[in-house]
Amino acid sequence: MVSLLCSCGKKAIYLRRYSGQLFCTQHFIEYFENKVKKVIRDRGMFSSGDRVGVALSGGKDSAVTLYLLSRFSEELGIEVVAISIDEGIRGFRENTIAKAKELCKLLDIKHHIFSFKDAIGKEVDEFPEPKCTYCGVVRRKVLNEAAVKLKVDKLATGHNLDDMAQAILMNYLRGDVERLIRLSREITTKHFVPKVRPLMEMPEKEVAIFAIVKKLPVSFDTCPYLHSAFRLRIKKIINELERDNPGIKFSILRGYEKIIPWLEDYPVKKLRKCKICGAPTSQDICKVCMIESEIVKYKEIE
Repeated sequence: MVSLLCSCGKKAIYLRRYSGQLFCTQHFIEYFENKVKKVIRDRGMFSSGDRVGVALSGGKDSAVTLYLLSRFSEELGIEVVAISIDEGIRGFRENTIAKAKELCKLLDIKHHIFSFKDAIGKEVDEFPEPKCTYCGVVRRKVLNEAAVKLKVDKLATGHNLDDMAQAILMNYLRGDVERLIRLSREITTKHFVPKVRPLMEMPEKEVAIFAIVKKLPVSFDTCPYLHSAFRLRIKKIINELERDNPGIKFSILRGYEKIIPWLEDYPVKKLRKCKICGAPTSQDICKVCMIESEIVKYKEIE
């Protein structure tokens, strides 16, 4: 069997199907780091002096994000801290939090952990089905509140190219134009910390390879409740399309970015204060308060 070789003559570890390029370990690392750095600069994600919070779950995507921002911090002129959210998923989150702690110790990064239990008095294991729907909303609120408390200027998440393609297609299929717009336009108020996605142009497979070759302490466990997520079905569809049409994930992202300017005048709902908690919301009562009410009713029925 003939080994595939990188252009430098070394054994290749990765074939990038959408371009036909082969990479050895060294050249893959160089390619990956340079591309992420280019995405950060081209999109103006950070300003010198920014305090950046990285949403660290302990999985490969957030771990790679933290590693790279730590590596680029001096060059970009930023300070990096890690923020982990413990949703309360027994048998799963304990392991990922442990990996997050290990990585922060390795990189000498300050690590802050916040929990659903402290924030709303309930854990995901106590939520009704579908748990993913409730968890996602509460997690975003707890993460944002943590970022505000820690006074970070930007909140970096580990969303990769696959995540972006999935979100775009999901919102399109649901006809949710406002969410499509918010993917590219962050809410700018004192109550929300702007989010950035340094890995947004990196395929999930490449992120996983980078984490492995750099030997980062990460968990490849999947959430036990993920099977109920609509996103999982969309992921499967996009992966099947990518298998037959290499580069389709990039096409979804690029196509989305082309139509965004045409949506600038779309009438997005104005934010007002939630009647219960005072948080900004487009409705009288914010989604988190509605969800908390549903969870309380669910526990009472039990």
